[in-house]
Amino acid sequence: MNASHFLSRLTDPIAAIGRCGQFLLRMIAGIRPGNRLAISSLQQTYLVGARSLVIIMICGFFVGMVLALQSVNALQSFGAEDQASLLVGKSLFRELGPVLTALLFAGRAGTAVTAEIGLMRATSQIDAMELMAIDPVHRIALPRFLAGLISMPLLAGMFNAMAILGSVVFAIGVIGLDPGIFWGKLQNSITFQEDFLQGVLKSVVFGSLVSLVAVYYGYTSKPTGAGVGTATTNTIVVSSVLVLIFDFILTSFFA
Repeated sequence: MNASHFLSRLTDPIAAIGRCGQFLLRMIAGIRPGNRLAISSLQQTYLVGARSLVIIMICGFFVGMVLALQSVNALQSFGAEDQASLLVGKSLFRELGPVLTALLFAGRAGTAVTAEIGLMRATSQIDAMELMAIDPVHRIALPRFLAGLISMPLLAGMFNAMAILGSVVFAIGVIGLDPGIFWGKLQNSITFQEDFLQGVLKSVVFGSLVSLVAVYYGYTSKPTGAGVGTATTNTIVVSSVLVLIFDFILTSFFA
């Protein structure tokens, strides 16, 4: 009994990955270009993307201020505090921007999507759609998945912009660094291919991961209050772990 229980604990995550992959293929197979899908996706993009802007902007601004503070403190001992903008720009566009945006997106939008679909499951709305020969995966899950895929790169760009603003406010306004040197180092340090495109690719991957996990756990949640709560918790935990794992994989690939 103990051996079988231990074996099931090992195989359950693998089986969950397989079921999640099947769910993704089912969503992709159900794509039918048309006005209905486009309108639903845009509506969900507003719900999961635009409504996440406030927390993204606030967190981005203060992350930028913290980065500027830590960069200046670390570089002052070497007499190189004028290089602070280089450190801020590289760390933001390559790592912190996409990763922190994905974690915030999972906590704000991912959990909301899971709870919404889970509530549909608990109130038998999904079962009713199946009885009416309407594919709930195509009608409910796919627009939310596409919305997350669209929203994440835009939110990551907004996060980076606010973080740069926060670093400028602190480094130039508080510390008193030379504005010309700060902006010059920042402009010369950021490259389009190695920094900007790498951050965009990461944000797209993270957005697809978080959105897939959110819709999958919501769709497969147990039709009870406890089941919806468990699914919501699983969404934030699994999404956060996957984002960090894939961040390491992608960073190793680009290195």
